[in-house]
Amino acid sequence: MASELAPFRKTGGLADVAGALPKALAARGIDVRIVTPLYAGMSWDSQERLDGVLRVPMYYGHGRAAVRLGRLPGSTVPVYFIEHHAYFDRPHLYGPPGDAYSDNLERFSFFCRSALELCKAVGFTPDIVHAHDWQTALLPVYINTVEWGQPLHGAASIFTIHNMAYQGVHESGAMFITGLGREHYHSGEFEHFGDLNLMKAALVHSTLLSTVSPTYCREIQTPAFGYGLDGVLARRHWDLVGILNGIDTGEWNPATDPHLPARYDVEQLERKTQCKLALQAELGLPVDEKVALIGVIGRLTHQKGFDVLAHALPRLFDWQAQIVLLGTGDRDAEDFFSYQSHARGDRFRAVIGFNDALAHRIEAASDLFLMPSRFEPCGLNQMYSLRYGTVPVVRRTGGLADTVQNYVEADGSGTGFLFEDLTADALANTVGWALSTYYDRPQHFARLRRSGMLQDFSWARAADAYEALYRRAYRTRRGHDFPG
Repeated sequence: MASELAPFRKTGGLADVAGALPKALAARGIDVRIVTPLYAGMSWDSQERLDGVLRVPMYYGHGRAAVRLGRLPGSTVPVYFIEHHAYFDRPHLYGPPGDAYSDNLERFSFFCRSALELCKAVGFTPDIVHAHDWQTALLPVYINTVEWGQPLHGAASIFTIHNMAYQGVHESGAMFITGLGREHYHSGEFEHFGDLNLMKAALVHSTLLSTVSPTYCREIQTPAFGYGLDGVLARRHWDLVGILNGIDTGEWNPATDPHLPARYDVEQLERKTQCKLALQAELGLPVDEKVALIGVIGRLTHQKGFDVLAHALPRLFDWQAQIVLLGTGDRDAEDFFSYQSHARGDRFRAVIGFNDALAHRIEAASDLFLMPSRFEPCGLNQMYSLRYGTVPVVRRTGGLADTVQNYVEADGSGTGFLFEDLTADALANTVGWALSTYYDRPQHFARLRRSGMLQDFSWARAADAYEALYRRAYRTRRGHDFPG
């Protein structure tokens, strides 16, 4: 159960996980079904509308939802779309940029209750329910409360944390909207520093917990990364598992990528140069195959460390390198990087917005890829970069620490360059180290490229770990192993 699903609607990595993991699970013979809202902008008519309506218990009585049935592209995995125009037929998934819809608690309470009613309507009693982030946090709570003594109460629940910074926090008086009594509003369930916290309740009620990388799993149990819930997570540390996300190796494959002017693999790395020359010409940079090209793609936000990059740019401009940035986010950041693109067009090009095809071309064309994140639960672009022979320069945090092996100058081993402190100096010094390797130790740089391209970040690896987690959750819930 996920509040967004690629390729239908997406705001971040959650949608990628929801769209890729079920396919890998189905390939292992698991009967997996997805529930997600039917949002504006989706191709509604291409989904089959099922007969009847769901009567969804809510604090005001009953709401009504239609259900449409589709398939996850490239698979037979069924996707059930919950159709409710007042809640989901809106311009944005959660609210306008920088804001949230005032009725999000009601919208996603309805979504969670409707998923349970859907199971009853189609006669499907799952062994496991897998909920993702705060929007589905009420699902494991409802299984333990309103479904008590009913068939769905036997389902084990997994709650996956994609980003601790977003917890579904509301003022305490809104508790009635969940449909649960005030007796659940206490420090052992929903109450957190005087507010209603959906994620906290999920952390308490779920059978097992997971997050999207082993390092982030450890980090969120500390005050620096736990956003006030580190104590709750530390108390459940035996039930918390970090499983590194995979990437879609079909979509992100330089040997078959339709967005590239030249396709290549680990045995044809010389063709990567053609991608660099084409991108330089496309963006109006001086066309030079010898100059190091640094790619940057991401949301221009505080989390991603773009303020630190802004302070480091003057030093980077002094070096023999070109920088290409693609992203959208904070207005001040957009304005700053747009100005720098105009002022230093010989070294720097910023494209404000999101363009998937351009993102592929930047990954293929770049020699280095920069990710100065404050925190990064998993991260995908560093894995795309490794697959495309583009050497990452990243901060040692979360999934970045789990996927990038630091360069060893003595023998040329590793897959990228890591730095610890999130400062302009640390960022610039590490980029300088990477550039000196590119220019002065080309054999080492070539080894870094090849080593990165040989890494396995497929969803098949992650699905194996999730199946083990599901079996453990079943055993914990039922008291015996899954029969099969």
